[in-house]
Amino acid sequence: DRTMPLSRHTGQIPESNWTLGLREMTEPWKGAVGCFGVAVFFAMTIGIISWQALEQPPEEWVLRGRHAGMLWERGRGALLLRVLPGGRPVLAIAVGSVPATEPPPPRDRCWHDGGQFCYSWEEDAELRLSLEPPAAPGTECYGVRWTPLRPDVTLKDCFSMANVSWYGGPSILAQRWPLNDAESPTQPLVSSNLGTNPDGFGPVLERYFLGSTGVTVTVAPEVPLLLSLESHRQFCLETPAGRAEPLHYQLCVSADRPAGLPKHLTRNFPPCRSLIWRYHGPEGSAARIRRGLRALVRRLRRHRLQEGVVALGEHGTAVLAAADLVPSEGRKRQAPALVEPLELSITLSPYAGLTSPLFLRSLRGGEAAGYWLSRRPRPGGSSIPLLTIWKGQLCARLNVTSEVARGWYLARARHLRQALGATYVAFEGVEGNSFLEQDVPAPAELVGDGYTEVLAAALATLGNGTIISAGSRSSHLPLFVQMSPLRSDWSHAGLKGLIPSVLHYSLLGYNFFIPDAVGGTVAGATPGDPELFVRWLQIVTFLPVMAFGTPPWLCCDAWVLNLTRQCIQRHRDFVVPLLLKYSEEWQSLGYPIFRPAWWLSPTDPVAFTIEDEFLIGDEVLVAPITEKGQTWRDIYLPGEGHLWLDTNSARVFDGGTTLRNYSASLAEVPVFVK
Repeated sequence: DRTMPLSRHTGQIPESNWTLGLREMTEPWKGAVGCFGVAVFFAMTIGIISWQALEQPPEEWVLRGRHAGMLWERGRGALLLRVLPGGRPVLAIAVGSVPATEPPPPRDRCWHDGGQFCYSWEEDAELRLSLEPPAAPGTECYGVRWTPLRPDVTLKDCFSMANVSWYGGPSILAQRWPLNDAESPTQPLVSSNLGTNPDGFGPVLERYFLGSTGVTVTVAPEVPLLLSLESHRQFCLETPAGRAEPLHYQLCVSADRPAGLPKHLTRNFPPCRSLIWRYHGPEGSAARIRRGLRALVRRLRRHRLQEGVVALGEHGTAVLAAADLVPSEGRKRQAPALVEPLELSITLSPYAGLTSPLFLRSLRGGEAAGYWLSRRPRPGGSSIPLLTIWKGQLCARLNVTSEVARGWYLARARHLRQALGATYVAFEGVEGNSFLEQDVPAPAELVGDGYTEVLAAALATLGNGTIISAGSRSSHLPLFVQMSPLRSDWSHAGLKGLIPSVLHYSLLGYNFFIPDAVGGTVAGATPGDPELFVRWLQIVTFLPVMAFGTPPWLCCDAWVLNLTRQCIQRHRDFVVPLLLKYSEEWQSLGYPIFRPAWWLSPTDPVAFTIEDEFLIGDEVLVAPITEKGQTWRDIYLPGEGHLWLDTNSARVFDGGTTLRNYSASLAEVPVFVK
């Protein structure tokens, strides 16, 4: 048997003073006292934590204005924006790259200033919130500025899509309305050519997002910015890693939701013929192009469609420019009448192939270094053009930062326009950042979409007959914007994406756009589909310009040709006067010409997600068929209290209601007048 060790009797405390007692205290007593102290410490700690959990609310105000305020939500580390006095939530921002559970309010570093709130996560980032001057009457704005405290900190704020529909931002290949249905990986918020970069952002974008709760998010143009779209969850703004760049944006909230729209005021708008016929004939020589253009005009006359503009592509323009048809600068020759009685549009781009006469002439003149974008030379080195691919060829790109280069390019465009007798000049390849594509540092003025902005401003000096392929911070200029090509099918990359694109362009201020040709120009699943052609035609009838790639007599039966004539007449007699009327409102108030259903029903959640209807101003609703084989649809009539007249049946319906199973044959398009 094991013998238990003997121990001193501990039933009584020794009768001695505390010092002697502690010195002589047995080990069990020492352990008991120690355990008691630890227990007291833990009890106090748990009590304090429990008190904090009970006393401190899950949300705490950090900055309050007159009509709204910002709170910090402790549980998930989020900034909340609520309107007063009821505290209705309008925005939730999940904050990244900082300790989410650490509550900022106790350490406000600018507590003495009632218009600001400052807090620093000492090893990560600093946050500064500030009340800012309102962007428009009836709005309240807050500046949000994150500053990284270490180079490896990536700042990332994500804006929740829960109970908020978002609009604006970038165009994408399969455009959605709202953006909640879109998906895109994290990438620079810079325009690109969707034909060569289908996963990128499209040619028209702004750093502006509008939420259905009346909140807007606007990012300063100088902020290097990445954007990701996570379908039905959130969209995120992020700074590039390793560059210690601040993230700065402005939040504005308005009770009157349309007042939160950006103001795109312009003094004039570009006039344009309502019809465009794209030339797809032979282009092997100048003589063949001339014969092909005249043959197209003869056929248009034969089918009683002899109005509008014949559009010649970039290759055909280059062939004519290189031929004797174009006189030299010193010789005056009357411009050829290539497409009379129609007008001619030619196409240029800021690119020049390395073997093209244009680029070789610049080399002979010793001007190549200044005329084309170049890499930054090493000390003592010479500039080398930054080469890029355009339409399968190795090219140099116009240096828009050089006033001399811009002047030379514009003079050449004016000369070609006059020499070829063109009324319009279309410019392709305006989108994209060549430096970013090759991971080369860009000049300060060309960061982000600086190239598009600078070139658009220069091209606007050519006059109202100018068409460009992209837009960024240039909606105030009197330019037409050519929409991206769409697929010849019924998907969101084809017909279903047309109305979302119309609403997107118009919301961002690009009201005068040229949609892709009827039926689409990118080969899709259903090429040459007469039903697709007709449904496409019915939509573009109500847009600024009707563009045709495949003529109706080649696509379809005679009844489609007759329908085309009817649509052209309806466009001329009914739509164009509406566009002129609402372009004046656009110029004076900044309101888009083409408006979503929620414009008249800003508090109806049903209206926030309607992507297959659009308004012209406040008085005409267009609700076409966009599903293959379908001859009926549900139609939402916005504006509770309004009355809508069905132009097909002359019946009158109440606004704020939905018409179920509305019948629309292949020859009909549902249109309602308020």
